[in-house]
Amino acid sequence: MKFELIPIIDTMLDLYAKPRSKERFQEYISMLRDGKNGDLTLPIVGFNPMAKEHILQKLMELKELKAEQVIQDTLKSINIILKEGQDQRTFKVVLNLADDLKGGWTNSYTTDYDSKFKINALVTRAFCTPFFWTSESYSEQLIRRRTLEYAFRTIYWLTNPKPKTLKDHIEQEMYVAKMSKIDSDNLDSNEFELLDNFFSKYQESEDYGIVFNFLYGDNASKSLEFSTHGVTGKANGFDYAKVIHSRRI
Repeated sequence: MKFELIPIIDTMLDLYAKPRSKERFQEYISMLRDGKNGDLTLPIVGFNPMAKEHILQKLMELKELKAEQVIQDTLKSINIILKEGQDQRTFKVVLNLADDLKGGWTNSYTTDYDSKFKINALVTRAFCTPFFWTSESYSEQLIRRRTLEYAFRTIYWLTNPKPKTLKDHIEQEMYVAKMSKIDSDNLDSNEFELLDNFFSKYQESEDYGIVFNFLYGDNASKSLEFSTHGVTGKANGFDYAKVIHSRRI
């Protein structure tokens, strides 16, 4: 397998320069899906087709940072280390910019979860979609790290079943941290103990609300009227996965 960038920033700049209208929405849909069978042809589901003008500014920030060149260079470094296997497909990589600032189209928590753990449809079609957010401040380091993370999630899915239990989710994110060379052991003892106790108790649970709460914390769960389990600090399950990976090195 190998990864290949499909540039999208200029295309979306052209789309968002047009008035917010039914015509713009239909143009987005025509890019997204095949007109005959309705299948996904361009993985841009993270974009809000009716986003307001601020989306143009954020796309321009990415363009000025040469984000797609950074992504392409990062993919080349991944392709070098990939071993030949049974999967000989070329995975098309398309940047997605999700609007978590001024639109009701996107719930940042569920969108983030889906972009990381509900990617079977993308993997089946040989797509990979690194997600960025309108609320973020961008840098080359962020762009490179995000590309690595999403590429290695795709690779993980090729040899592992989709995550069901809390343990499955954390195993995936530990792999992503390992392959992306993300080392982190900066949780204070109280935060780590809280998360570790949570994980020990619920690691075999397949309950979406429990998995979600561990990954995103009580505030995120409350916003969706999910149950909460005391994940009230700044750290969450993603931080826990990185720490556990770091301690295994």
